[in-house]
Amino acid sequence: MTKLAANLSMLFNENDFLDRFEAAAKAGFKGVEYLFPYAFEADVLAQKLKENGLTQVLFNLPAGDWDAGDRGIACDPSRQDEFREGVDKAIAYAAVLGNTQVNCLAGIPPENVDATTAENTFVENLKYAAEKLKAANIRLVMEAINTMDIPGFFLNNTQQALAIQEKVGSDNLFLQYDAYHMQIMEGDLARTIENNLSNIGHIQIADNPGRNEPGTGEINHKFLFEHLNKIDYKGWIGCEYKPAGKTVDGLGWLQAHGV
Repeated sequence: MTKLAANLSMLFNENDFLDRFEAAAKAGFKGVEYLFPYAFEADVLAQKLKENGLTQVLFNLPAGDWDAGDRGIACDPSRQDEFREGVDKAIAYAAVLGNTQVNCLAGIPPENVDATTAENTFVENLKYAAEKLKAANIRLVMEAINTMDIPGFFLNNTQQALAIQEKVGSDNLFLQYDAYHMQIMEGDLARTIENNLSNIGHIQIADNPGRNEPGTGEINHKFLFEHLNKIDYKGWIGCEYKPAGKTVDGLGWLQAHGV
């Protein structure tokens, strides 16, 4: 059975953030995810989940100053203390919100940091986070992001992510496979997911080009949903797309794609 989570950082932006929980529930979503919870008290968010019968599926570890251009800090050797503090903060929020999975954004290496140092830092930080999160019964995922949307982002394809996963060597580190990003970077979505199913903890979707609703671009989402059911993917699918218009007006894709 397909389990869809509305990404509240992108969907239902016609509403204030705290009102998006109700909007998602009314639209039929059973779970929600978003970039970060940290601008709100955890208890406030937990109440919104409870009121609307929603499962908190995923959020990211603190990723630096997003408004100033940070897209993660995990590959920056000068910010490892900040990274570790962020792990503790994420654990505290997850304990209240009830989610058992968080995502780590690698970020963009500073200009004075070479690729080897960035990778070593990323691996070291992932080892730390995976161990701390495992003790809290939370799974760690990491996301590869295309270099068109975020030029210079350190982690940008499946093979690189698998190599990093092997170097970390933890049974509590998985891939967050974003079909939109990976369609741009490598294609071959269905086969890549199937071949690496045991390594994938979370999937996200959006069409390409445009990052809009499924059915607006080149990705055959109907086939992809059927394929995920066929290979018995049991995780959530995060709807992390930019509505072409009003969110509710674009939700016809759900019925059209049989989900």
